[in-house]
Amino acid sequence: MQTNRVKFTNQQGQQLKGLLELPINQHPHNFVLFAHCFTCTKNLLAVKNIARGLTANGFGVLRFDFTGLGESEGEFADTNFSGNVEDVIAAANFLDATYKAPSLLVGHSLGGAAVLQAAAKLDFVTAVATIGAPSHPEHVKHLFKSNLEEIKRSGKAVVHLSGRDFTITRQFVKDLEQNAAKENIQDLRKALLVLHSPQDTIVGIQNAEEIYTAAHHPKSFISLDGADHLLSDKEDATYVGNVIANWATRYVTIKAETPLKSKQEVIASLDSNASFTTQMKVGDHLMVADEPVSFGGQNFGPSPYELVSAGLSACTAMTVQMYAKRKNWPLENIEVHTTYNKQHAVDCEHCEEPTAKIDTFHRFIKFTGNLDQKQIARMLEIADKCPVHKTLHSQTQVITEFLD
Repeated sequence: MQTNRVKFTNQQGQQLKGLLELPINQHPHNFVLFAHCFTCTKNLLAVKNIARGLTANGFGVLRFDFTGLGESEGEFADTNFSGNVEDVIAAANFLDATYKAPSLLVGHSLGGAAVLQAAAKLDFVTAVATIGAPSHPEHVKHLFKSNLEEIKRSGKAVVHLSGRDFTITRQFVKDLEQNAAKENIQDLRKALLVLHSPQDTIVGIQNAEEIYTAAHHPKSFISLDGADHLLSDKEDATYVGNVIANWATRYVTIKAETPLKSKQEVIASLDSNASFTTQMKVGDHLMVADEPVSFGGQNFGPSPYELVSAGLSACTAMTVQMYAKRKNWPLENIEVHTTYNKQHAVDCEHCEEPTAKIDTFHRFIKFTGNLDQKQIARMLEIADKCPVHKTLHSQTQVITEFLD
């Protein structure tokens, strides 16, 4: 995925920093806003892996640090849960103004409680997903219950959480207690997906039941059986990203692509506003061709010459492997590495002239297997006999006709 650093301000004028991650092979069809867990940051490994699952399915994802955490400005001691909700709204409005309004909010743990409240205030959001979220923000109090008396007595206390010290104030605790979670969930009226692990020892599974019961349809529940609260296993986090992406397609708008049809083997279609990004149907397979960013493209797919090089590499590998099998030679694997450029012809008589350069495909072949030198030499000869190689060396004609 492609990652861009972004920054925006919250309601207090403090600068919040985030990462906007985009699909590698297309423009995002929708944007997602991700809210991380209590005292975590946007760089939590689980957050990265969930975002990776979403971008692989065509979503753009903004993950950011709440006020006073990670790279964002502000003091954590001065924040509260209501401030987290405001940060989510500020991030959503930033996306709306700068890129495209997020249609999906995703929140992990207390971030899940925050997006449940924020979504009700954002008309452009159509779907919400929570991961290991508490049914009431007050649930977080159990993380520092041994310090509650000190917080009530002196107004604040230093609490050790996730390997770091955080100052928790009386106003923070009071704000947690005053947020009416159930009423906010009942008023949500947006598609909801609740994901929770039965083995979650930080936020018990009963929280998922309470969220699900309070919400209106459409609502769904997915059990993350075997996962821990922080989704520290990469497979669990990637699974969550893919599940959310597939579930959300029922509730977000994805522009339908006009199917490419042709009586020919290959069709390429390019709109005037698409730069070099070309939609293609190659046989029965859909793909994208493009040019590098340095050439004015989006780099969403291989360039035309890279496609030609790919054809030469694939044809070489197929031809040599087929020959080796027919000979019962122990060729376990063949790799064909190909690059294209323009070079002077071998033994060029007029190399000083610009027109002396010719199209050149430089092919490197690697064989794996218990092969002797005679077999290797013969297979290198066979490589030069692959059909695409012969086509590139033969006299070729391209007949162009107007298609009405």
